[in-house]
Amino acid sequence: MADPNITFDENGVCNYYYEYFEKERKHVKKGAEGEAFFNAKIAQIKAAGKNKEYDCILGLSGGVDSSYLAYIAKREGLRPLVVHFDNGWNSKLAVKNIENIVSVLGFDLFTYVINWEEFKDLQLAYLKASVIDIEVLTDHAIAATLYQLAAQHKINHFLSGYNIVTEAILPKAWVYNKLDSVNIKAIHKKYGKVPLKSFPFLTPAKKRYYSLALKIESVPLLNYIDYNKDQVKEILKKELHWVDYGGKHYESVWTRFYQGYILPEKFKVDKRKAHLSTLICSGQIMKEQALEELKLPIYDPEQLSIDKEFVLKKLNLSEKDFDALMHLPPVEHTQFETEVFSYFDKYPVFKPLRGLYAALKPKK
Repeated sequence: MADPNITFDENGVCNYYYEYFEKERKHVKKGAEGEAFFNAKIAQIKAAGKNKEYDCILGLSGGVDSSYLAYIAKREGLRPLVVHFDNGWNSKLAVKNIENIVSVLGFDLFTYVINWEEFKDLQLAYLKASVIDIEVLTDHAIAATLYQLAAQHKINHFLSGYNIVTEAILPKAWVYNKLDSVNIKAIHKKYGKVPLKSFPFLTPAKKRYYSLALKIESVPLLNYIDYNKDQVKEILKKELHWVDYGGKHYESVWTRFYQGYILPEKFKVDKRKAHLSTLICSGQIMKEQALEELKLPIYDPEQLSIDKEFVLKKLNLSEKDFDALMHLPPVEHTQFETEVFSYFDKYPVFKPLRGLYAALKPKK
C-alpha cells in the first residue's frame, strides 16, 4: 500500500479531506479578511525594508507558484532580491522562463550554483540509502541559501510560494522533514564519498538564530489571495512570456524523473493523486477531471527514455547499477540519525524517550 496512514470514515471519506479543510480554515484568508490581511503583510514588508536595498527575498524556480509571487511582488511595489538555486538539473525551459521573468519585471537576480560533485554524491547517497524523499537535498539547500542571503542583506521577510489550495494534501509517508540537517549528514556519512565542504546546511542552531535573533519571517502570500492555478498560468503566459512545463515542479529534469519514474516504480507512489485531490478540495477541478487525468501515462515514454539516459549519464551510473538501486527495499529516513534523536542524545533526561519515539513512527 502506497500510503499506510490513509483512513476512511463510515461514509467512505478519507482523513485527507478533513485535514485539507482544517488547514484551509487555519491558514487561508478569503474575501475582505484576505484582502485586509494581504495588504497588512505588504505594508509590514515595506516598512521593515525601508532604506534597505531589498525589502524581501524570493526564491525563483520558474515554476507556477514562485513565478506568480514575483509577479505579485512587482504589482505591489515590493523590492525583492530574487534568488535562483541551480542544482545542476534545470531544464532549458526553466532557464528561459526565469530569464523572461526577471527581464520583464526588472528584478535583480542572484543565482546560487551548488557544487555539483558534492550534490551528485549526496543524491547517490540517498539512492543507496533507499529512502523516499531525495528532494530533501534541494529543498533544504534552498531554504539554507535564502536564510543566509536574507541575513547577509538584513532582510526580514522572504516570500514563500507554499499554498494550501494547491499543495495541502501530501501523505507523510511520501516525504520527510526538509529541514533535518542531521538526517542528511547521517545518510551521507554512511553512503557518501565526497567531503561536504560547501553544501549549505540549515542546522538547528542556525534556524533558531535566523528566526529568533534576526526575526526572519516566511510569508506565504498566496494563502491570502484567490489563487487559482489555471487562471494564474494564463496571467504568467500573457504578462511574463511564461511557458508551461506540463507537471508540478517539472521545471527540473531530476524532479520530473524522480516523480514520474522513481516514485511510482520503486515506492508505488503517484504524486498526481495528492496534487489532484488538493485541487478537488479547493474547488479548482472536478473529481471526474482528476480521474480522467490519472488515466493518462504518468510519463511520456519518449521523454522517459531521454530523461533516463540523461540522468544516468549525469550521475555516472550504468543502467545495471541504477536498476540494482531501484530494487533495494525502501528504508525509512528515521533508520538514520535525525534531529529528534539528536535532541534526545543531547539531553540525557529525555534519552529513554528515543526508543518510544522510534516505535511510534509509522512503518510502511
